[in-house]
Amino acid sequence: MSTAHVSTAQAAWLVAERDIVSKLRSKSFIISTVLLLLVAIGGVIAVGVMSSASSGTPIAVTADAEGLVPETEALEITPVADREAGEMLVRDGEVDALVVADGRSATGLEVVALEQAPSDVVSLLSVPPSVTLLDDAAVPSGLRYILGLIFSVLFMGLTLTFAMPIATAVVEEKQTRVIEILISTVSARALLAGKVLAGLIIALGQVALLAATGIVGFAVSGQSELVGDIGAPIAWFAVFLGFGFVLMSAMFAAAGSMVSRQEDISPTLMPVMYLVMIPYMLVIIFGDNRPLMTILSYVPFSSPIAMPVRLFFDEAAWWEPLASLAVMVATCVVIIAIGARIYENSLLKMGARVKLADALKR
Repeated sequence: MSTAHVSTAQAAWLVAERDIVSKLRSKSFIISTVLLLLVAIGGVIAVGVMSSASSGTPIAVTADAEGLVPETEALEITPVADREAGEMLVRDGEVDALVVADGRSATGLEVVALEQAPSDVVSLLSVPPSVTLLDDAAVPSGLRYILGLIFSVLFMGLTLTFAMPIATAVVEEKQTRVIEILISTVSARALLAGKVLAGLIIALGQVALLAATGIVGFAVSGQSELVGDIGAPIAWFAVFLGFGFVLMSAMFAAAGSMVSRQEDISPTLMPVMYLVMIPYMLVIIFGDNRPLMTILSYVPFSSPIAMPVRLFFDEAAWWEPLASLAVMVATCVVIIAIGARIYENSLLKMGARVKLADALKR
């Protein structure tokens, strides 16, 4: 088909197809993907091991006391025929304590231990007082930190892995003069759209592969209840990641088009790198600051991280991710328009670094 009859959309897809095929054939990409899958599988196994390691305290319970002992995962109950059989298990070390019926006790139960009664068993069988809470219990800061770290590392890692190479590829094409051949066949906007589209497809494909690995792993290991808790935040993270990736890719491509040598690219990319690193640090450091997290969930460069964290802890109303997404989409439109102009005006300019004011001129 002649290039004269190829539309901008078709040309963009041809560029994307070329970049995708090139990436999938790369040994480094295949190795990194396999390593990520192994890390995901290792994480599932680690969660399962920690869950099994945190099993309940083993106790023996006589038949007359079995109905009075609460059913909880904190206790691993072994029924015994009588007190004598239970005491034998305690002395053998097979259980930490024996629970028998005792009509004189307020709870109707007696705890029999070898040297010292397990405190967790005593507290579970005690009669608790009435408690009134004036404020909701705070979410553990450790859990906030871990979840924020996971989303931050994913967003920053995927951006640096698939968006930043767009800039280095543009500089390489300018330095080798290949860009002149490409521009003679497709427009600059089609070339930019194709590169961004290729990176987006590969990044989302890798996220989907990791998510599928995690879901299957949790289901196989009997931890399917975790999927329901994390499913919605991951879905929203994928949506925000898509738009955030497009946003960052356009900025990286525009920055890369302003220089002609690889050694000049670092100062140009530094402002874009700050926009990736600053949200990463803010969400991790101030993850337990709810007012600041609310603000960060509406800032386009940090919303892919902050909003899923707030959704996981039920701190965001149903309309908030939609409003944040609208802000993200509007920002994408503006940044893509500016980035496309810089890209078009700078792509064929060789030599010294193109000034931003010159790149923005019509």
